[in-house]
Amino acid sequence: MSNYQLAIIGGGPAGYTAAEIAGKAGLSVVLFEKKSLGGVCLNEGCIPTKTLLYSAKTLDAARHAAKYAVKVGEAEADLPKIIARKQKVVRKLVLGIKGKLTNAGVTIVNGEAIVLDKNHIQCGEEQYECDNLLLCAGSETFIPPIPGVNEVPYWTHRDALDCKELPQSLVIVGGGVIGMEFASFFCSMGVKVTVIEMLDEILGGMDKELSAMLRTEYAKRGVQFLLNTKVIFLEGKENSVKVTYENAEGENVLEAEKVLLSVGRKPVTNGYGLENLNLKRTERGSIWVNNQLQTSGEGVYACGDLNGRSLLAHTAVREAEVAVHAILGKNDAMAYNAIPGVVYTNPEIAGVGATEESLKQQGIAYTVKQLPMAYSGRFVAENEGVNGVCKVLVGEDDTILGAHLLGNPASEIITLAGMAITLGLKAEEWKKMVFPHPTVGEIFKETV
Repeated sequence: MSNYQLAIIGGGPAGYTAAEIAGKAGLSVVLFEKKSLGGVCLNEGCIPTKTLLYSAKTLDAARHAAKYAVKVGEAEADLPKIIARKQKVVRKLVLGIKGKLTNAGVTIVNGEAIVLDKNHIQCGEEQYECDNLLLCAGSETFIPPIPGVNEVPYWTHRDALDCKELPQSLVIVGGGVIGMEFASFFCSMGVKVTVIEMLDEILGGMDKELSAMLRTEYAKRGVQFLLNTKVIFLEGKENSVKVTYENAEGENVLEAEKVLLSVGRKPVTNGYGLENLNLKRTERGSIWVNNQLQTSGEGVYACGDLNGRSLLAHTAVREAEVAVHAILGKNDAMAYNAIPGVVYTNPEIAGVGATEESLKQQGIAYTVKQLPMAYSGRFVAENEGVNGVCKVLVGEDDTILGAHLLGNPASEIITLAGMAITLGLKAEEWKKMVFPHPTVGEIFKETV
């Protein structure tokens, strides 16, 4: 039997981050991954999606090059090559992760691990013993129990990422982050896209005002949105899917070549012996953890999507750091008040901290400070005929509570606001920071 100070189940962002940190700190580490290093995020989520979206963004830029006094021929997308490039990017990054773990002295075991108890793991014919166990099993696509769903050839995000031929029309069930990113990609590719969302606005959890503005932008590009709408039946037809839905206007039918289901994800809790640990669960069925990511089982930790706190790769990375620090006896704790959220549409939308909706729900007083992105000279120079919004929420004591952006490159500058929230900066203190000119990030200085 092999003995390790730390055993990790799952090689996604949480798992491989924890393994590298622990290995570099001198712990003996074994990491179990049944598929490919990088998990869903790297292999069939964050990275491949953003690779496709960048191709779509480049295509959009070429089509609108004349706005910047640049003449180009008619721009066309080569889908097979876009998919091939996506696969090349993924392979490169997977090899990079493997190299980092090897350099950190981590033992990588490719196989399906079964947790026997908190100190013993079975993988194949071999059994492993560990002092500490870190669970990073991730999440999987939630398939809604729509009548007829098992009889139709629906897409999940995985199928959409590997499509070899563009459909003429696509219905996306779910207007969250995944749904909107695929709506963005396929819209740019020339596909007729319809988004069906049960809530009264897309991107639940993001700033509602900015989400509505993004929806309006994509509606101008031809994307149809059906809000406050529930899909009640799916029926397969020859070369198409018939979608029956209902809303305030009654029951209606929509037909499309393909249907993409993107209503959310759920933690993976089956298939690796989790039941043998008898861990405390939350009301929603996720694994309960404290702020050091410790579960109710001594020496057992859970990071990433499994604990249900924040189903984002960057959250998982930070959780992994905190968990390993706890194992090493270092003073550290996880905080969730400044986790950035980004939707990589074109334009991007990003937010961090509180939203107006969450502050109202909690009864917290705040002031909105808001400006068009056109107040940034750099933004105007790079976004001809396009505008966006910067919104900062400030508490009664002038502390930054939240920030929300619509406009490129929101994903790259939202961290500035996240740092202000983490550090507890007041608006006047943040305003004293020297921002380089010209940058789009200066919009925060202008706004507060």
